[in-house]
This record gives sequence, C-alpha cells and structure tokens, in this order.
Amino acid sequence: MVKKIKTCVFISGSGTNLKSLIRNSRDYNFPIKIELIISNNINANGLKYARKYNIPYKVFKYKSKIIFEKNCLLELKKRKIRFICLAGFMKVLSKKFIENFKYKIFNIHPSLLPKFKGINTHGRVLKSGEKFTGCTVHLVTSKLDSGKIILQKKISVLDNDTEKSLRERVLKQEHKLYAKAIRYTFG
Repeated sequence: MVKKIKTCVFISGSGTNLKSLIRNSRDYNFPIKIELIISNNINANGLKYARKYNIPYKVFKYKSKIIFEKNCLLELKKRKIRFICLAGFMKVLSKKFIENFKYKIFNIHPSLLPKFKGINTHGRVLKSGEKFTGCTVHLVTSKLDSGKIILQKKISVLDNDTEKSLRERVLKQEHKLYAKAIRYTFG
C-alpha cells in the first residue's frame, strides 16, 4: 500500500468532483486520503458525501476572508493536511493563505485555461463560437485560474450544445482528469 497524502477538499456546491475524488481515494494505489472536507456553504449538496463516507467536514461562513482562511489554516494544521483539492470551491484563496499552507493546492476548472477564466464558462464558450473546450487541473495561485497547468482534457463543442449539455459533458471529463492529475503528480 502506498503512503497516502493527507488531503482536504474545499467545496461550495454539488460535490460531484468531491464524490469522484472520494471514490478514487478508496483505491489502495491512489496517492491521497481525504481526511477533511471544508465548505463555505452550509447548504452545499456535496456535504452529503462527507456524511455518507464518514469524512470529517467543517463549514466556515465567508463573512470575512481573513477569518475564513485563518479557521481553515488552523484546521488543516491540526489534521496535518499536506494537499488541498479545490472542487467547485467558488472563492479565491489569498496569497497569504497559499504561502501559509506551504503545500500543493490544485483546482479543476471547466475550460482550457488560459481561456475563459472565472465563472459562466460554458455560456461564454458557446457565445464565442469555440470549436473546442474542456477542463484544466492547475496549481492554485492567488490570481484567479492562473497557476501552472498540470493536465488538460479537450473535447469538441457540438453544434447542438446548450450550456447544460456542455456542462454535463465537461463535468464527466473533470471527474477523470482530476484523478489522473493527482496520480500524475504524486503517483
């Protein structure tokens, strides 16, 4: 069995990438063990996966970025977390947080970065007439969706794609790519 890296996943919403990461982490050869889930949203649907798989979780309100990040860092240190995965976490971490954490932080983004940083990605892709889109796993920096690219997966934009259909097809690729990027980096 590989020595697994103690990992925390940050979420804000549905948690489908979290679910995929949990399933992958159950493989004895997968290099991470999810020991904590943090959310800024008490109503995040993804918290049901924390409960279902008996993974400890914390919800910190985001009234103050400074207090939110301080609470997160205290919890990460207490649990000796050495890797963070952002999975649908809809906040930008500060440079101070990233420097204080000292270990790798990955994010998954639903476009082929550097194109279409930020939110409303699929609508912007369709409006622009792009022929291809996809997803990117990248290192997190304090600049939105700008860290070093680890891996990308490209898919075609179909003539009949809607925002919903494109989101669903990209999300399927995200689930595969995130695990692949973790294996690639730590495997």
